[in-house]
Amino acid sequence: MNPQNFSTISSVTHSTLAIIMGGGAGTRLFPLTKDRSKPAVPLGGKYRIVDIPISNCINSDLRHIYVLTQFNSASLHRHIASAYKFDRFSRSFVEILAAQQTPSGSHWYQGTADAVRQNLQNFLSRPYQYYVILSGDQLYRMDFRDLLNQHIQEGADISIATIPVNREAASEFGIMHTDDTRQITRFVEKPKDPAVLDSLRIPGNLMEQLGHNPGEELFQASMGIYVFNRQALIEALDNDLVDFGKHIIPRSIEHYKVHSYIFQGYWEDIGTIRSFFNANLALTDEKPPFSMFDTTRPVYTHARFLPASKMQGARINRSIISDGCTITDAEIDHAVVGVRSYIKAGTTIKDVILMGNDFFDADLALHDNTDGCTPLGIGRNCHIDHAIIDKNARIGDNVTISPKGKPTHFDGPNYYIREGIIIVPKNTTIPAGTVI
Repeated sequence: MNPQNFSTISSVTHSTLAIIMGGGAGTRLFPLTKDRSKPAVPLGGKYRIVDIPISNCINSDLRHIYVLTQFNSASLHRHIASAYKFDRFSRSFVEILAAQQTPSGSHWYQGTADAVRQNLQNFLSRPYQYYVILSGDQLYRMDFRDLLNQHIQEGADISIATIPVNREAASEFGIMHTDDTRQITRFVEKPKDPAVLDSLRIPGNLMEQLGHNPGEELFQASMGIYVFNRQALIEALDNDLVDFGKHIIPRSIEHYKVHSYIFQGYWEDIGTIRSFFNANLALTDEKPPFSMFDTTRPVYTHARFLPASKMQGARINRSIISDGCTITDAEIDHAVVGVRSYIKAGTTIKDVILMGNDFFDADLALHDNTDGCTPLGIGRNCHIDHAIIDKNARIGDNVTISPKGKPTHFDGPNYYIREGIIIVPKNTTIPAGTVI
């Protein structure tokens, strides 16, 4: 951002409200969403997905933040209440707005636009001039001050963050077409017709502005990130339309000045098991596409004050080990190991997300089992491959977990397979000697 614009944009951020969509039932992330909402799903060993948009807001000096939820929101409420506490003399806040019955309506959120509409009275109660609407299940790092700065300079009523994608990916997104000034003139949801795609290519002049070859074939895909002026938001929601992407945005293009903010950094929708799995393991790369080690724009989360992890005879490669873990003579390759994890001797873990535990269980986990209970964590001589082990799982000795030779989609007695990845749900016990 240009330093000369800092004073102006700083005053703008104080007049901006951020609204984070908590998402629906999260069926694409089931069973990780069996007992929690999508934004509350653990990420990167010690974070939650919701920490990403909240941290982007805080790092952009947007400190008035609402999170809209309705499904399995108890753990998300606990996390936000414990993680985001501002100075009591500050007006900054991160608050939950859950779906509720009111005199004007008794139904749950029917979509993103309906969720904002049902809470519009709360949003308009203070003199905010701009509203930044964000998704709660994406992995990216963006300075929203740049987005707001362009929005104001262009005199837009609505701005939509887009990301350049190739032809193959374009059919999975809502695609925007703009003129050379980045004003959106057309929107097509998941275009499949080759002729339609041809007409939606980013114009050559704009490609040059973005630093790309003018002959390169790219399309502007909606990121589900919007900026509305106050009056534009009021008018755009004065109807029964339920979704921003499918309904409000296409209609708004015809009546308002809608501009595209083209983002060229890393962005990943982690709303499916496969995308979530890949994005987590990518964090272990030497130079990951998204780094948690950015000290200028950190990812914030709940401070747990855990001890440093303890490893004895362990062999670890391409992995993230979170706080409070005890790992004894195990082999770990390409894995994300969550807080308070226990991994015992002789165990091999490869291509695994181990989400850790909500509490220590030292007496059971560190000593031999004497009362028939399976200790918390991973037992001795286990082999786990291509799996997500959710929180508080108890896996006994000599257990094998691998998707090899199994269908890509399957519901087992105490596990699930989604997109070729085995998921052991939260609080599940896998008895000793089990082969999955």
